[in-house]
Amino acid sequence: MVEHGDVRVVHKGGSKINFREPALSTDSRFLLCASGESVKVFSTATEECLHALQGHTDLITGVLLRPSNHLQAYSCSLDGTVRLWDFTDGILIRWAKSNRVNIWCCFIYVWTVHLHVCACTELFQLVAVHLPQCGEQLVEAKELSAVLSNISSNPAASAFGREGQYIVSAKPLQLEVYFFKKHKSYSFFLKKDNQKGGKNTFTCITCHPTEDCIASGHEDGKIRLWRNFNHRKEYTYSTLHWHHSAVSSLRFTPEGTNLLSGGVESVLVQWRYNQESQRDFLPRLGGAITHISVSPDGALFCTSHSDNKITIIQSCVKVSAVIQGLVKGDRIRTDLMIEPRSKALVLNGKPGHLQFYSLQRDKLLYNLDIVQQEYIHESGLEQFEVVMAAFDASGSWLATVEERKQKAPELELNLKLWAFDDQKQSFVLNTTISAPHEGRITALCFPHVSDGQTTMLVSTSRDGHFKAWQLAAPAHTEDEGPSWSCDFLGAYHSLVPECCCFSADSSLLAVGFQEVVTVWTPASWELLTTLSQPPGAVRDLCFGRLSCSKYLLGATTSRLLCCWNLLTCSLEWVTSMDVSLLLADPLSENMAAFCFEAGSTDLFVFKPGEPRPLFSHKALCSGRVTHAVFVPREVMLESCDEASQWLNCSHLYFLTQSMDLLTFITKAEEDKLTASSKQLVVSDDVAMTPFHLLLGKHRDQLENPQGSNVSLPQLLQMPAHVLPSASFLCSMFVQSLLISVNKPSEQNKEKEEEMESEKEEEDSDGEMESRISRPEHMPSGESGCAAPALTKEEVRELRRLKKLDHSWMKGLLD
Repeated sequence: MVEHGDVRVVHKGGSKINFREPALSTDSRFLLCASGESVKVFSTATEECLHALQGHTDLITGVLLRPSNHLQAYSCSLDGTVRLWDFTDGILIRWAKSNRVNIWCCFIYVWTVHLHVCACTELFQLVAVHLPQCGEQLVEAKELSAVLSNISSNPAASAFGREGQYIVSAKPLQLEVYFFKKHKSYSFFLKKDNQKGGKNTFTCITCHPTEDCIASGHEDGKIRLWRNFNHRKEYTYSTLHWHHSAVSSLRFTPEGTNLLSGGVESVLVQWRYNQESQRDFLPRLGGAITHISVSPDGALFCTSHSDNKITIIQSCVKVSAVIQGLVKGDRIRTDLMIEPRSKALVLNGKPGHLQFYSLQRDKLLYNLDIVQQEYIHESGLEQFEVVMAAFDASGSWLATVEERKQKAPELELNLKLWAFDDQKQSFVLNTTISAPHEGRITALCFPHVSDGQTTMLVSTSRDGHFKAWQLAAPAHTEDEGPSWSCDFLGAYHSLVPECCCFSADSSLLAVGFQEVVTVWTPASWELLTTLSQPPGAVRDLCFGRLSCSKYLLGATTSRLLCCWNLLTCSLEWVTSMDVSLLLADPLSENMAAFCFEAGSTDLFVFKPGEPRPLFSHKALCSGRVTHAVFVPREVMLESCDEASQWLNCSHLYFLTQSMDLLTFITKAEEDKLTASSKQLVVSDDVAMTPFHLLLGKHRDQLENPQGSNVSLPQLLQMPAHVLPSASFLCSMFVQSLLISVNKPSEQNKEKEEEMESEKEEEDSDGEMESRISRPEHMPSGESGCAAPALTKEEVRELRRLKKLDHSWMKGLLD
């Protein structure tokens, strides 16, 4: 069995951009946010991703601008490192690690020369880390000191006070203020419930930038402004209330004139400081607000939302840009699918929609409104949900199932067929079938017909039937086009079908009726055979591909994985494993089985005809994996390593219970990414800019004239802010073009040789002219006149013809 040696699980594409609070640059031009194992740098004007700062090997948990340099930023990760970046150029400057702390996991702050990191050992601690000032890229942080112990794991529950004089941390019902100069801390406690029954639990904290004032958000929607907390007995607080639910984020503007708050209402509230009765509102921002950020110049605000979106807002409380990530929500009802035309990842998005997301560009392409009804944000209200979807092999048709629960046991079902419109470059509704089955639909699949037109769809239901839907021509001439209707109704001994699957060539249809697997031929809808298996209902079926197309695999509720040989109609092999998801790679014989064991998921990649797995990964993630998909590669890998050959044709993406989209990366791919982003070692003492390196080369060339000149393309690719004045560049460039007096260039030698050859040719032409103009006398007895003299033009033409290559004529004569 091949273990994972050169294959690593990573967050790549579709990662959360709302996981931690983003950071706005000092000039409000850039937005930095943690996205999986990289830091994304977006333009606030165009919404485009300019850089992906890559280097961390685990989830990034915090991003913060460096106060002493507005072009640099810190990032911390679960890999136990803190890295310093030049985010405008995408350069890693320095990274630090410490062997004294297990994991730096939560958030970072900067105060004076110390970097404060929340570290997770046995308890959450706020640790002050001193980074040595040296020219080395990798440094070890040895100077560590604990500031606060047992603080909240929520980054929003801790903040630095005025000019970094104190730090505030909130536990569920306790507010603790620690003063650095006094080395004292004061704690303030609240009751669990207030007089009106509201919950006083702390949810977020922020501090006024110029005054000693702490703003705290609470679970009951109230905001408290704390003052006079220098002494334990003299503190006071005032209360603000607008939010009807928990306040998730608070932030003061840089001048301290306004306080921003947000929560589940998707409304940004702007309170006037010391004039709290005056408020401004920005409603209908989308999902619930999870984080609020403000640029250092106060020109832009930024809100992160629960639907994995970041909204950029001008200081006049007007939305200027929206950066949308992969919408994941609380749960995914559909499978993970790949749209064959655009190779986009398709799954549930906004309520009642399907989202089309490009994993290559890591960008949302568009949303398709399936339900076509306005969604009402009201708890307890049952509304239509998209619960199932399927594409045909060519991407011409999309089938969707939407359902809505009424009073039990009533259930509303709609089956919709969507045709791809080439002009609109989107799917257009073709047929709506109300109540396609009497019970909930359990499976939906198209046949694998990639070279022809798809005309069939199969659905299974808890009503004990499976139906074959056929695309038929219109019955009347006035109809616009073909539509879908039921062509066949199948059943087997009143058993409930749970799953169905077409073979690779679409000649067979397998339907699992509880403990019985039936095989049908779609050509005549004849039941060909039934396959026996050990006791247990079949919950997943999958045909093999390519050379393994004769095998049919099924996972049962009795924790067995069975493989049948369709040529002999017998059970080929069976193994004991609790398979939660089974799927096949469309471009190879490989199959993936996600198995649930001891609270975590294991992965096995295998070929049905071989007894030994190609790849295995124990404890892939906690919980069950129920959504995964193989994504075909644009360019195939040529990996010779046995552990990574199964990734040559396709990527494997899977969704965890915590809604993290993960995939696998080979060591060769990781090395290629590292090589493509060469990192420079920059010291704080020396301005080691890229142009500095070019000047070093130029000085060497001045000392060594034989060396090559400064590379002009390399010079032009340098950022403008690291280049000197244009006059200096111009003089240096002109000097590189000057011709040396002592040593003529090769070009001059070639010109001299060309002039000498032309002179020799002129001399030869003169001799030819003299020979032709003074012909010898003809022999006696031979009649004829002397040949006329040739002109200079005729001599030049004769010389040109003489130089032509006539060897091609020899081939024709032969």
